[in-house]
Amino acid sequence: MRAPIEPLRRAIGHSFFDKGLLERALTHRSASGINNERFEFLGDSILGFVIADELYSRFELADEGQLSRLRAGLVKRETLAEVARELKLGPCLNLGTGELRSGGQTRDSILSDALEAIFAAIYLDAGYQAIRKVICQLFKRRLEAISLDTQQKDPKTRLQEYLQAKQYELPLYDVIATSGNQHEMIFEVSCQQKQIGRQVAAKGTSRRKAEQAAAEMMLKELGCE
Repeated sequence: MRAPIEPLRRAIGHSFFDKGLLERALTHRSASGINNERFEFLGDSILGFVIADELYSRFELADEGQLSRLRAGLVKRETLAEVARELKLGPCLNLGTGELRSGGQTRDSILSDALEAIFAAIYLDAGYQAIRKVICQLFKRRLEAISLDTQQKDPKTRLQEYLQAKQYELPLYDVIATSGNQHEMIFEVSCQQKQIGRQVAAKGTSRRKAEQAAAEMMLKELGCE
């Protein structure tokens, strides 16, 4: 049974003139022929532009490459899925029976696509200034946390450099579990450093992404984030 949409709307912070737009943004193709796929396309572009515009204003001395890396970290699937979970978006999705049974309401790809679709719905409902306000508010904490120094290097590189500076051995990464079908595999990877007695695990849609997520978690464990 789907959760009520109103708490989600309040969390997003936009009152829709056309409530049907939000309903369509939450409708997956598995549930209806009238779904959010076109909204996803538009929302992806809107999000990219708003984030690019905000970064351009915040980092006046950054070059094109630095700005591109900053933007990539903010608009990637994993980040969008995190925002969607913070909004408790998953239970509000309109999914087909098969997707519900397979846990589609928790899948990063479906959550991130639905969030992009919501951005398009807000834009279609009230225009650019309205969606800019919403995106900047939802990404406020992440925008304030990023810096040119940390974003230039990925988590695995930063963890390696930290451990080398401490004269510790490099961490060990191991795949400890996989799940999902062939086209949407989920990898769970552990990151272990025996000398400091720390081990964490994280998931990703590829081994590389899971390793990066585990490295980032280890950095947080070590107080480096």
